[in-house]
Amino acid sequence: MKRLAFLLVFVMLFSILAAGCGQQPAQEQPKQDIKQETAQNSQQPAATEAGMAEQKMELTPLSPAVKVTVGLKQVVSDAGVLIGIARGYYKDLGIEIEMVQFNTGQDMINALGAGQLDVGCTVTASGLFNAMLRGIPIKIVADKGINVAGQGYYRLMIRKDLADKIKDFKDLKGRKLAVVGTASLDEIALDRVLNKGGMTTKDVDLQVIRAFPDIVAAMSNGSIDGGMVIEPFVTAAISKGIADPWKDPSEYDPDAQTALLVYGKSMLEKPEVAKRFMVAYIKSLRDYNDAFFKNINRDEIISILSQYSTVKDKELYNKMYPVGLNPDGYVRMKGIQMDLDWYKQRDLLKGDLKAEDVVDNSFCDYAVQVLGKY
Repeated sequence: MKRLAFLLVFVMLFSILAAGCGQQPAQEQPKQDIKQETAQNSQQPAATEAGMAEQKMELTPLSPAVKVTVGLKQVVSDAGVLIGIARGYYKDLGIEIEMVQFNTGQDMINALGAGQLDVGCTVTASGLFNAMLRGIPIKIVADKGINVAGQGYYRLMIRKDLADKIKDFKDLKGRKLAVVGTASLDEIALDRVLNKGGMTTKDVDLQVIRAFPDIVAAMSNGSIDGGMVIEPFVTAAISKGIADPWKDPSEYDPDAQTALLVYGKSMLEKPEVAKRFMVAYIKSLRDYNDAFFKNINRDEIISILSQYSTVKDKELYNKMYPVGLNPDGYVRMKGIQMDLDWYKQRDLLKGDLKAEDVVDNSFCDYAVQVLGKY
């Protein structure tokens, strides 16, 4: 009996010691908690093992493949779509891209709201924001074009023969200046140029010419003094001696968000498709940035863009001002808010909106979590 009692006591003591050894000291933090704290400090989601496993599961290709319709004009700033098509990034994730052309931005907005178009490559416009105010499920989800400081690809150009006379912002007063449209990006951009001289578009002879090539032609024949022009027409106007690039947009509109990627109703209702699309889109933006700002695979990316975009001349890519595309995808929230304020001040909005109301960063957040920061 004494031997049995001794054995029982020994087993109990061993069990207590084993349990104590299995506990971590109070001052030591589990590795997973350290990861979470680091992630919180960097404002990124915690990269737990469970989260990583979930990401891998979510990034398996869709089966069967899903068709995604994208409204675009196949300009260079559509690189996030065009490069991804050429390199198979969308296909690898089970997405089949169908490109759709629209005559006007309003037509695209209507199609997005009706669920007839999944994704839109567009610019800010009062019609876009008023659709949101009417409760139509549309969200700005990513960058599709900004000016690079010192290399503005969308800018005010002045007729070459007037460059010596129109030297400062105040010299624009009363001049005949053209935009492709009003109550949208183009009028906003010109208005901000004029604001630097204490003016608005009411202080100039504002002309609406519906196509950028026609604005260049109008400068060539002397019927206008200048206009808002985008690449590749900026380079064409300079090379032909028609127009002067004048001041860089960083001097008058440094926070502008020039173009946008927008998700429509049908895309927002399919989050797994929407997230995969954004991963492929941002991978493509990074290829573009590698090519034009780091000179990595530049020739290959130029070949892709010359095949898929409207700019077919490969040599032109070495002359043009490059469009800025955020390699992490995020839009400039300040620029979006400035546009909303502009529309509101002119009674072009049928209600109040903040940038946080119209932008959904969750898809960029997801893609950056999967791909890491650029």
